[in-house]
Amino acid sequence: MNVILNIIWLVLSGIWLAIGYALAGILLCITIIGIPWGIASFRIASYALWPFGRTIEPHPTAGVMSMIGNVIWIVLAGWWLALAHLVSGVALCITIIGIPLGLANFKMVPISLVPLGYRIVPVRAV
Repeated sequence: MNVILNIIWLVLSGIWLAIGYALAGILLCITIIGIPWGIASFRIASYALWPFGRTIEPHPTAGVMSMIGNVIWIVLAGWWLALAHLVSGVALCITIIGIPLGLANFKMVPISLVPLGYRIVPVRAV
């Protein structure tokens, strides 16, 4: 089921999200200061391509610099990215077919808001 949902997600919105995050990552990596956020953007782009079957969890070795970087990210970009994921998630949830895709958008809100200090991992089978 994850594969089917990922293919539908990829066709309808995943490719565009991934391209946007990848372009932002390239622009951020042009400057030396923006490299940590550029790498985080590339990580989010890979998550945006194939979100079903993966989740985010805090990175155990993340330190104070991740927190400071996340504060800067929230002020400059994180709040509008999280808002965009919320709005598109609500719009997708209007239709019954779009509910899983809307939930995937909601799942991307935390990592788009605070990308540093988190990692994307496969969902563990319970």
